[in-house]
Amino acid sequence: MAPMISLVMTVYNRQRFVAAAIESALAQTYSDLELLVWDDGSTDQSLEIAQSYIQADPRVKVFAGHHQGRTRSLQAAHAATQGTYVGWLDSDDLLAPTALERTAHELDTHPDVGMVYTNYQVIDENGTVTGPGSRCQIAFNKDQLLLDFMTFHFRLIRHSAFVQAGGIDSYFPAAIDYDLCLRLSEVTQIQHLEQSLYFYRSHPQSMSGLDQLQQVYFSREAISRALNRRGLADKFQIEVQVKSQFFLRKRLPTTKRKPK
Repeated sequence: MAPMISLVMTVYNRQRFVAAAIESALAQTYSDLELLVWDDGSTDQSLEIAQSYIQADPRVKVFAGHHQGRTRSLQAAHAATQGTYVGWLDSDDLLAPTALERTAHELDTHPDVGMVYTNYQVIDENGTVTGPGSRCQIAFNKDQLLLDFMTFHFRLIRHSAFVQAGGIDSYFPAAIDYDLCLRLSEVTQIQHLEQSLYFYRSHPQSMSGLDQLQQVYFSREAISRALNRRGLADKFQIEVQVKSQFFLRKRLPTTKRKPK
């Protein structure tokens, strides 16, 4: 029998954190789940650590892939999911024990909602909480999502809504989740659960300077595509300012030259 929830975790060289991430998934108060761990060709012990959980818990499924990047890994992992609901758990982060129970309840009781997301806490590399996540403190609004990625973590998505939105776009090597959330907001209702049920780990290896520039570039591309889909591209143009802040400025009307 297929599980109700499929949790997807992609892994690349996270041997220090992956065990804790897996254990946080298996410790959920909601047990009707599968955890699909897709290793993206790790060169450390990440794959072996993940595989050590298979015999202990049949809900764990581990796939060993060639290094192809997170986008392709996510697509491959999603293709193997069986759940009615799907969610992502990053291999260096943690789920609170009631994360799936609380979010699944919202989807169970609100059939018009295709995605529910929660608040999150920031932790350091040692797992110490350093403060509440700032993104989720912005109230959800479909239009404001064009500027602020408030639907950050944790997200549980109805699989039918995921398919309706088009799934994961192969074009994006970064800002994959932002692009997906923008498209989801255009096809389904999104609900914010104001409880901190995810622990986002901030550590030196989590994002390099080059990664940050790539994240900004593809976030801008996700916004641009959303403006086109929503028929707003002729009204607004995107400006990026310091700290990756995005702004929409009204386009000035173009003056057409009269033919001579």
